[in-house]
Amino acid sequence: MAWIYLLVAGVLEVVWAFSMKQSEGFTRLTPSLITFATMAASFWLLSLAMRSLPLGTAYTIWTGIGAVGAFIVGIIFLGEQVSALRIGAAVLIVSGLVLMKVSSS
Repeated sequence: MAWIYLLVAGVLEVVWAFSMKQSEGFTRLTPSLITFATMAASFWLLSLAMRSLPLGTAYTIWTGIGAVGAFIVGIIFLGEQVSALRIGAAVLIVSGLVLMKVSSS
């Protein structure tokens, strides 16, 4: 169950990062409220996952899902730049996440 909590927490991290961008510096109410709600839920689920997963593994995977997810959302929804170097960086992050998962007991 801890891995499910961690996966959902990572997805919620992507949601709050995107809604924070949409809030325009917390000047728009609805995206600001979404940011705070999903941020709180993400932290809560991360804390539940950390009950049984090692700190280093849980935190690294949580931030990795957030980083790669935000990268993908930025490209798809915000028209951010796609380049071989940026894609290579995302692949390296995912590779690190896989190694963390494999090395966890």
